[in-house]
Amino acid sequence: MSADSSPLAGNTPASYGTLTIETSLDPLSSSVSSVRLSGYCGSPWRVIGYHVVVWVMAGIPLLLFRWKPAWGVWLRLQPCNLARAETLVIEIRDKEDSSWQHYTVQVQTEAISEGSLELPPQAQAEDGRSQAAVGAVPEGAWKDTSPLHRREEAVSGQQVLRYYLFQGQRYVWIETQQAFCQVSLLDHGRTCDDIHHSRSGLGLQDQTVRRTIYGPNVISVPVKSYPQLLLDEALNPYYGFQAFSIGLWLADHYYWYALCIFLISSVSICLSLYKTRKQSQTLRDMVKLSVQVCVCRPGGEKEWVDSSELVPGDCLMLPQEGGLMPCDAALVAGECMVNESSLTGESIPVLKTALLEGPVPYCPETHRRHTLFCGTLILQARAFVGPHVLAVVTRTGFCTAKGGLVSSILHPRPINFKFYKHSMKFVAALSVLALLGTIYSIFILHRNRVPVNEIVIRALDLVTVVVPPALPAAMTVCTLYAQSRLRSQGVFCIHPLRINLGGKLRLVCFDKTGTLTEDGLDVMGVVPLKGQAFLPLVPEPRRLPMGPLLRALATCHALSRLQDTPVGDPMDLKMVESTGWVLEEGPAADSAFGTQVLAVMRPPVQEPQLQGMEEPPLPVSILGRFPFSSALQRMNVVVAWLGAAQPETYVKGSPELVASLCNPETVPPNFAQMLQNYTAAGYRVVALAGKPLPIAPSLEAAQQLTRDAVERELSLLGLLVMRNVLKPQTAPVIQALRKTCLRTVMVTGDNLQTAVTVAQSCGMVGTQERLVIVHATPPERGQPASLEFLPVESSVAVNGAKDSDQAASYIMEPDPRFSHLALSGFTFGVLMKHFPRLLPKVLVQGTVFARMAPEQKTQLVCELQKLQYCVGMCGDGANDCGALKAADVGISLSQAEASVVSPFTSSVASIECVPMVIREGRCSLDTSFSVFKYMALYSLTQFMSVLILYTINTNLGDMQFLVIDLVITTTVAVLMSRTGPALALGRARPPGALLSVPVLGSLLLQVVLVAGVQLGGYFLTVAQPWFVPLNRTLPAPDNLPNYENTVVFSVSSFQYLILAAAVSKGAPFRRPLYTNVPFLVALLLLGSILVGLLLAPGLLRGPLTLRNITDTCFKLLLLGLVAFNFVGAFMLESVLDQCLPACLRWLRPKRASKKRFKQLEQELAEQPWPPPTGPGR
Repeated sequence: MSADSSPLAGNTPASYGTLTIETSLDPLSSSVSSVRLSGYCGSPWRVIGYHVVVWVMAGIPLLLFRWKPAWGVWLRLQPCNLARAETLVIEIRDKEDSSWQHYTVQVQTEAISEGSLELPPQAQAEDGRSQAAVGAVPEGAWKDTSPLHRREEAVSGQQVLRYYLFQGQRYVWIETQQAFCQVSLLDHGRTCDDIHHSRSGLGLQDQTVRRTIYGPNVISVPVKSYPQLLLDEALNPYYGFQAFSIGLWLADHYYWYALCIFLISSVSICLSLYKTRKQSQTLRDMVKLSVQVCVCRPGGEKEWVDSSELVPGDCLMLPQEGGLMPCDAALVAGECMVNESSLTGESIPVLKTALLEGPVPYCPETHRRHTLFCGTLILQARAFVGPHVLAVVTRTGFCTAKGGLVSSILHPRPINFKFYKHSMKFVAALSVLALLGTIYSIFILHRNRVPVNEIVIRALDLVTVVVPPALPAAMTVCTLYAQSRLRSQGVFCIHPLRINLGGKLRLVCFDKTGTLTEDGLDVMGVVPLKGQAFLPLVPEPRRLPMGPLLRALATCHALSRLQDTPVGDPMDLKMVESTGWVLEEGPAADSAFGTQVLAVMRPPVQEPQLQGMEEPPLPVSILGRFPFSSALQRMNVVVAWLGAAQPETYVKGSPELVASLCNPETVPPNFAQMLQNYTAAGYRVVALAGKPLPIAPSLEAAQQLTRDAVERELSLLGLLVMRNVLKPQTAPVIQALRKTCLRTVMVTGDNLQTAVTVAQSCGMVGTQERLVIVHATPPERGQPASLEFLPVESSVAVNGAKDSDQAASYIMEPDPRFSHLALSGFTFGVLMKHFPRLLPKVLVQGTVFARMAPEQKTQLVCELQKLQYCVGMCGDGANDCGALKAADVGISLSQAEASVVSPFTSSVASIECVPMVIREGRCSLDTSFSVFKYMALYSLTQFMSVLILYTINTNLGDMQFLVIDLVITTTVAVLMSRTGPALALGRARPPGALLSVPVLGSLLLQVVLVAGVQLGGYFLTVAQPWFVPLNRTLPAPDNLPNYENTVVFSVSSFQYLILAAAVSKGAPFRRPLYTNVPFLVALLLLGSILVGLLLAPGLLRGPLTLRNITDTCFKLLLLGLVAFNFVGAFMLESVLDQCLPACLRWLRPKRASKKRFKQLEQELAEQPWPPPTGPGR
């Protein structure tokens, strides 16, 4: 009845369908690898059988079906094809997990009149396609998105839209494809021409149809009422087990204990309800956006509508003062300055320009510089061609970028972590143990002739002893403490469960600019060009003679004025600042040139020594602009000035790419050598080029130009050299990470040689280690794709570090791996496409990835995860968004307190937060192991006590259970998690598997010791001359107090403290035990009380139902037994830590690792790759 997901396609078998999810490299959208969709419809006989089962089993199945809704659907409904389905079961498998998750949704229907399905003539493209439904949907299928299903009982003249909602997204039925399709795919493949054709707006009829199909433009965050939350919480399996336990304790006359647990559970539920509702309300208020917007209608009309009524295809008129964007839209007229910090964490305003017309498919990521994203703040909007700033709506609701972020918060990706899986298996093993104990207790109690009702209660009571109900709460405390410690150090975490993953990191990727190096760039100077020869470096660009190079430096940028302050990219700001020119916008700029322009750059007041220049400086007007694109690695402007024969264009970008766009006659022969000299010294180099344009010097003419026409047959003008020094914390942090065998990888959009130099400067590549540049050539002229490996001589650039002494102080020992590989984004793309089998070998040795586009950064993280690396990513800019979200541990360097871009956000823009997160992760994971072991040992210790007492027909008393569970265990379990992380990172990593020999061996031996000490105390008591056996004819608690109970309770109470101290070891992941002062004080205080209770119980003897023991020597003997237990427990843990690993290595040979990257490392150690020299094919 199901099938794996695939791209939307026809001819699917009638018995099943495919849930189509838009494939995207952006992990904000979806992380699933496959989805199965099964249809079900009503069956009278199944419904009758369902109700019979529910009635016969007293409603218990209803509770089960609430936890597992799919089971209820399978029982109540019959399978059918998707075309007739009323209920769907969605099965999702995460890309990192092998298990399927099940969800149920209802198929909803909505009637649409047939007449309204016909689109108005102006909405039809030349090829017959509707603007609203292009791309994957065949011609004519637009109608199928609406009716998609006819019903005989439907009203005449009307058709029915079938759809369902899942995690906020809407999926509509496509009749011709026999599948459900995500509504965002209806516009997939839409071209830039199609977007521009929508400038006239939608008619009311068309808008009504689309609103029905796409749904309202709202990102709704459900906020449940307190009764609903209470019902959900009360029916949680954890609290269900608590309710069962409380009822059992009341039946067994444990009134005080039951009352205390009831009160604690009630307080816990109330706090949980308040916190859950408050978080939902906060998120709802944060994403709620309802504003009045002005939309265009055919015929030039305008209409003000609520933003919730917007649909793809609507054309917005943006106000000059800006405001919040209620949807994703493509800018088709004018320019906007936008703050995208709510989406990217990057606070620098971004200039958005109008989308160019053309047959190119529109993509929000590719055309990011022309797309206004939902939730971002438009700071100002300016119209140039025409009276209004116009934007065409492309996506609404949860299909927007903001909707994807909110969806990732509401429905986070499940964490595939071995520890969590093993913990569930261990709880299941404890349940089996409880079953065995129950069978034993039934046999013993029956032999002691206990009444049947008492046997049932006692046997079930044993289950509540073995399976610790407080285990989930105790485990949560570990991550909460770590989260609190990180917050105090300026690192904010919105996904606490990912803290433990930080302890398993094996590889960390770093962005370069702003992460490893300082954010700001200092202009070192300009290298002008005369003929085909480079001139000496000019340190002060403002001293350049008036000409194309100076004009290019002053105008080739995307800066804008906001409240009389220039804003934009830091590199552009530094470049313009170095020229001394001043930016003007608005009416003042227009009046300077006599016509409308984008902006005007005014030269500085001429200095006396520069008066004699050949050409006096004149203001230069910017007529057109193609903003910088990470994918294209360049930007350009079209400028003119009074007296100019014709406008000129200037291009700025990566030297290699700009040189490829230039006329070869204008590129000096030593261009590559000059570039190599500067990049090898760690400088960032930007090339500038230009040419005259045969057009009129007007804004309208410049706006008609295409990028290809502007960027052809250019003349190289010169090089801009900028210094980007390492942050002082970078080299020590990289050194510390590498010393602990953590791989460090640089992923940057900068030049390859610059990236290599920075990698060598910070110690990512040691001075004695071999570095090889990988260069790929795609297939061309009948030749197959090839790889070339170019060894690089090691050198430490002085520019990378603050000075040469500092650079030399970070020399690392040679890496045991064969070599470090460095490659560009182009080579990475060729490897992905033509050398998929070699790609893993490159990834295992790759250290520098340069000229990487944003989507390639995300690809790289995903490919590393496929090799089973636990990957961390640290970056600061919008280009790192996808990679930060895709990584197991993403750390964003942002001034914001918390960013939805990544699980971790550091308010301090330094990579010092990376080892901090790793140390906290290791500490939290190790503490989780300790707490889990302690809670298991606490349950097993109490299990032993109860079994011993059951054997002689007695039990622990009501107040005794209370003291053990609340006063001792809860206090200790909460405080033992407060121990902080070790001050330094070590090579060792905490184990990720709970079901391992060391953990299970520790538990088994400690349980044997606990049982031996308890039995020893019991037999010592029985052997005393003053011992009086209890009355076995009376059941507990009627036969309390007695000597057996008193001794077992006293000894076991000490054992809970001993076990807590024994499993709370410090090194290598945590600080020593004595640094956790509250925990130490609690242990000493509780231990002192227990000693006093044993030697002189006094007033506590009555409430605790203890038998008075007058023999002081016997009491001291019991204390000696406790001391033996104390020494034995610590010796066991020490011996297991020190000797067990060596014994295991001696007993069994080391098995080959199952992790793919370790297998590759072993393979490369035996057979080094790449070859020493020469190309490889």
